[in-house]
Amino acid sequence: MAGFEVRSPRVLPCVRPNDRRCHPVIEECLVVEVGVTGDGCPLATAAGTAETTVEAEPPSLRRDGNALVRFAAPPDETLAATLDADDRVRYLHRARGDDRESYRCLSLEPCVIHDLVDVGFMPESVAYRPEGARFAGAVVGREVLQGVMSAAGDRVGVSLERVYPLGSDSGGAAGRWDLTPAQEEALRTAHAMDYFAVPKAVTAEAVAAELGIGKTAFLERLRRGQAALFEQLFG
Repeated sequence: MAGFEVRSPRVLPCVRPNDRRCHPVIEECLVVEVGVTGDGCPLATAAGTAETTVEAEPPSLRRDGNALVRFAAPPDETLAATLDADDRVRYLHRARGDDRESYRCLSLEPCVIHDLVDVGFMPESVAYRPEGARFAGAVVGREVLQGVMSAAGDRVGVSLERVYPLGSDSGGAAGRWDLTPAQEEALRTAHAMDYFAVPKAVTAEAVAAELGIGKTAFLERLRRGQAALFEQLFG
């Protein structure tokens, strides 16, 4: 991101100054979106081959270095066949749906996101598209952000797409209301298309199509976003 300056984080004094195990508390938490190109993991490869978007849960890395992965995508036989033929994928499970299919598998080649997690990135959403991957999450302090941006630079292309302090107005609704970028996009698009009008001006299918996702995925983002808003307003 042009003009982005990495500054030393402001810290709060330790509440137990005589305890050598106590570390200063970093006050700043940043919401970040990172773009990645050149990742050759199975999900990135399959998304590129099938020319579709794969939305994944943050993967779980096992002690043996393999990763447990859960993800979803629109129904696509090319995607399923590519994953099934990949020798790096084990125990592939596919649950079919009308407009969304969910998968679970063991990946013998973990995604580059684990390199970012190792240096402090806390992923919240993971999306693989034909043009590259997009990871959204948070880091504690700008020093950690600097480490995240350089962690996998020798393997893949990493770009900082968006960054703002958690809870700040500069992050838009997501920053003010602690929404994920995907939830904010779903709510904002639904509002712009008068989905919340009485009566509704458009269907859930139409909003989902505008977002490029399935109806089930849109409704899940919408409900999670609404739940987060209501909890902060009335909780």
